[in-house]
Amino acid sequence: MAAAARSFGPEREAEPAKEARVVGSELVDTYTVYIIQVTDGSHEWTVKHRYSDFHDLHEKLVAERKIDKSLLPPKKIIGKNSRSLVEKREKDLEVYLQALLATFPAVAPRVLAHFLHFHFYEINGITAALAEELFEKGEQLLGAGEVFAIRPLQLYAVTEQLQQGKPTCASGDAKTDLGHILDFTCRLKYLKVSGTEGPFGTSNIQEQLLPFDLSIFKSLHQVEISHCDAQRIRGLVASKPTLATMSVRFSATSMKEVLVPEASEFDEWEPAGAALEGTVTAVIPTWQALTALDLSHNSISEIDESVKLIPKIEFLDLSHNGVLVVDNLQHLYNLVHLDLSYNKLSFLEGVHTKLGNIKTLNLAGNLLGSLSGLHKLYSLVNLDLSDNRIEQMEEVRSIGSLPCLEHVALLNNPLSIIPDYRTKVLAQFGERASEVCLDNTVTTEKELDTVEVLKAIQKAKEVKSKLSNPEKKVSEDSRLSAAPCVRPSSSPPTVAPTSASLPQPILSNQGILGDE
Repeated sequence: MAAAARSFGPEREAEPAKEARVVGSELVDTYTVYIIQVTDGSHEWTVKHRYSDFHDLHEKLVAERKIDKSLLPPKKIIGKNSRSLVEKREKDLEVYLQALLATFPAVAPRVLAHFLHFHFYEINGITAALAEELFEKGEQLLGAGEVFAIRPLQLYAVTEQLQQGKPTCASGDAKTDLGHILDFTCRLKYLKVSGTEGPFGTSNIQEQLLPFDLSIFKSLHQVEISHCDAQRIRGLVASKPTLATMSVRFSATSMKEVLVPEASEFDEWEPAGAALEGTVTAVIPTWQALTALDLSHNSISEIDESVKLIPKIEFLDLSHNGVLVVDNLQHLYNLVHLDLSYNKLSFLEGVHTKLGNIKTLNLAGNLLGSLSGLHKLYSLVNLDLSDNRIEQMEEVRSIGSLPCLEHVALLNNPLSIIPDYRTKVLAQFGERASEVCLDNTVTTEKELDTVEVLKAIQKAKEVKSKLSNPEKKVSEDSRLSAAPCVRPSSSPPTVAPTSASLPQPILSNQGILGDE
């Protein structure tokens, strides 16, 4: 799509003439419907109308715009659905529509624009319809503080019209002035931009590929973007001073596409952050107000260094991506809630060095078989490990000593089918078993009693293991055989002096920490 791929900038191609062709017809009940294909540059869409709709359109144009009455082919009462009449009428109606478009080459009258669905698919028609909607409801929407939903195609149309340099009210109707849109977007706080997968409506327009500029939004606190191409979105940086919550779904292949604006946008802002390796600019401003970021359901494979640009982030959702390694998150000192579910994580070694203050961690739906990297996440309260590959109960010991852990999910792992699975897992938490909620189910008194039995059995096993340890037994025998033979005597035994050359055992903090 040439129009979709068109870049932003002053150099623009001349607008191609719009066309409307009647490409066929179909019989519906007792009347014939004519299929109209409208073309506007590389965009095409279809509209269906019966002859009576053409007649109503013509009556209004004759009254409002003094169109020649004889321009529309006349009505037929007898044989109106005959094949010969329908084929002739298809040609006549196409001539009629082409004549109307030639009469109004710049801006079509409102009644004609609606007849050809310009308010759905054509730039001027889309912006006129949006301006009228905001003229009537804009203040009410702003006052209610509601999320305003808009389509990428609408933003594309506004962006295109702003760059055309035409009057903001070409139709002459004050309600359709572009100023109503700009006034509304400048004050809007909550925005949602949702595209479609595949063609939009009856057109060939791929909404998710359309470029658009968000710089008209100056006061956003929250923005949700889905099914758009993050690489084609510009102007999001304009809302950075106020933006606190951002969600970008089904739109990005990397974090940089969202967090690092194009080089041409940097000049508008004061630098506030450090340079990122691999970017085209020396200094990039940070997202100082952003505390919640949702980048779920994208195609992101790594947590790259662009996270440095979101230093105050508290909530980060990277679920349903292709992340392989937990990396670079040590830069997020305020991060307390992290969702990495349904990625491709297979190991967690050293993860505590990246997630020092984390409280909620969702790792469901990954490839984890070991939990050894979680044993030092001392702030962790909620942990979801469901839908992984954990087989051994010993792995749970890595999280059993975490002092703040209260909610754990382990469902749909191989170990969850072990007999007495719940009590065996709870037993790993020792004295804190009563404080742990496993798989969203509160621990019962009966389970706690069983846990106490399991703990007693385990303790007995450990004692027995120590007593029956062959190495310990051999060591004891060697010590006894090496001792001097002492004969009974009334005199106390003589104690041999300790050799000064033998080193004494030393306990150091370093040794203790090393054993951890």
